Amino acid sequence: QVQMEESGGGSVQAGGSLRLSCAASGRTFSSNVMAWFRQVPGKEREFVASITRRGGTTDYTGSVKGRFTISRENTKNTVYLQMDSLKPEDTAVYYCAASESPSRYMSTYYSGVAYHYWGQGTQVTVSS
Repeated sequence: QVQMEESGGGSVQAGGSLRLSCAASGRTFSSNVMAWFRQVPGKEREFVASITRRGGTTDYTGSVKGRFTISRENTKNTVYLQMDSLKPEDTAVYYCAASESPSRYMSTYYSGVAYHYWGQGTQVTVSS
């Protein structure tokens, strides 16, 4: 079994920064794409950013482009999310996710269906 453990959430004022980390542990596996999602109570889970294993190709949702940076350390099966210039609307529970094998449909990477393993979530609160 694979466990995904997030850390780094917390409370910050608008304009501040936080860095989230997520490490995969358990049985050995090679993650294909790793990603971050977020969810606000009463709303659907939202794709935030993703990064591929080979080449480190990144993708971001429009609202975080230029403010958030996703990165990964393959040897540690760890993914990071550097969040700068935080806004109150970034307040949410943030989840990391990892896919073990490629998905045939790109849309599943944005919907979350492509990911096999999920973290438990970490709260990020941005006050104005």
